[in-house]
Amino acid sequence: MCVVVAIGGNALLRRGEPLDAASQRRNAGTAAASIAALAADHQVVLVHGNGPQVGLLALQSVAYEAVAPYPLDILGAETGGMVGYILQQELANRLAGRDVACVLTQVVVDRDDAAFADPTKPIGPVFEKSEAERLAARHGWTVAPDGNGYRRVVPSPAPRHIVEMRTIRRLVADGVVVVCLGGGGIPVTAEADGTLRGVEAVIDKDRAAALLAVEIGADALLLLTDVPGIYLDWGTPRQRLVRSAGGDRLAALGLDRGSMGPKVEACVRFATAAGGLAAIGRLDQPASLLDGSAGTRVLAGSGAIRLRDD
Repeated sequence: MCVVVAIGGNALLRRGEPLDAASQRRNAGTAAASIAALAADHQVVLVHGNGPQVGLLALQSVAYEAVAPYPLDILGAETGGMVGYILQQELANRLAGRDVACVLTQVVVDRDDAAFADPTKPIGPVFEKSEAERLAARHGWTVAPDGNGYRRVVPSPAPRHIVEMRTIRRLVADGVVVVCLGGGGIPVTAEADGTLRGVEAVIDKDRAAALLAVEIGADALLLLTDVPGIYLDWGTPRQRLVRSAGGDRLAALGLDRGSMGPKVEACVRFATAAGGLAAIGRLDQPASLLDGSAGTRVLAGSGAIRLRDD
């Protein structure tokens, strides 16, 4: 099978951990171990997020006031190279004899996408409310609640076209384990003459992964994160893990626009367009998501919600 696997930036820099390289490499090693096991039996294309990483680089960029802060497309390219390098190396160390390649990937978005006027994508570390408001006032950022704290939020336009698609297809056809679409890809717009221009945004990596999975004809799309799947009554004593459900039923739950909402949307897009398997679950369980023994499987349409303890 050809399997597109997407891992979140929050899975590589977890809440409460220091935002340093050692923490990322340790978590990347955990991810690489399970993904390498999957790659032993399947053709794998790996997509990764960059929310904490790009936000951290943005903070570092504004700290040096002698130079204008770098725009988000440049910071996205930096995180694509940084996280891609770590994942590429960790995978290669576990896949002796297999070629692993990291492709810096541009993704075209519409310049008039409504998302530019409605920032929803959380990036960077979690702050106390007062600190978040201070940073927002100083740098002109938008901040929003995230769990028990606040984070910066930025525009997240829909991905329309993957610029390096032909290159990725060739690598997949040659059996290369490909790491691509870092941070959902570097957001660019296309001029009438084909010229590409970077824009101030961060593309949701799950939406980009769904587009990629459809384009390469993948058999499965696995969205790996730091929780076991989608829950009913999340965060309460009554929370229950969903085993499978139609996307229409899940959309009606009002899932967070900065977290599970885009994941369900991505799964539905792939399941509808390609008829493949789409699932959400833990970073260390891709094989179990594939065989249905873990995680939440998202179906096209309005299939009933089935729980893990049913």
